[in-house]
Amino acid sequence: MNIGEKIKELRLEKGMTQMQLAKQIGVSQKAIDYWERSVNEPKASYIVSLVKFFSITFDEFFEYATA
Repeated sequence: MNIGEKIKELRLEKGMTQMQLAKQIGVSQKAIDYWERSVNEPKASYIVSLVKFFSITFDEFFEYATA
């Protein structure tokens, strides 16, 4: 599973739209879409925001993202 797939999985587990997640972490809906489709990856500061928002550890985020 890549980072984009992990972000999408976490978002869907919370029952959120891309727009809702985008507002929570301060990015555009298009950024979430690009991350989920692996067009590009989030900067480190946004990974911090995602980890905090989803209440997971960095190890959990990257473990799933690279498994």
